[in-house]
Amino acid sequence: MYLEISKKDIYNEFVKKIHEISGQNVFECYQCGNCSSGCPVVDYMDITPNQVMKLSQYGSIEEILKSETIWVCSTCLQCSTRCPKGIDVAKVMEAFRTINLRNGEGVVDPEHLEVENKDELPPILLVCAMRKLTG
Repeated sequence: MYLEISKKDIYNEFVKKIHEISGQNVFECYQCGNCSSGCPVVDYMDITPNQVMKLSQYGSIEEILKSETIWVCSTCLQCSTRCPKGIDVAKVMEAFRTINLRNGEGVVDPEHLEVENKDELPPILLVCAMRKLTG
């Protein structure tokens, strides 16, 4: 895969917004993969956590915002505790969710989920949803 990157792409407003919301510097990630190897829900993600960090560094924000990964992340903090650079990857995921929600994307009313679909969801995802919905 060939990807042409310019400074303008890397230091864009979205990357600044991610830093502002999460307090994390995505450019500190050196792609060790510890975040992805420890993630309990990585099998349900279309982009792994370390790929989210790399795409953030490249400025490929739209690809991340359209992915299922940011919604699948259960914010269990396994990635954050395993990161040798101390990056809180869960906060970065939360920042992407926040941007999507502010833009009116990804809003789901649990009442509109079909009963049969609820049985297919990973249990950790339901725990995360209840935690977020109940404050």
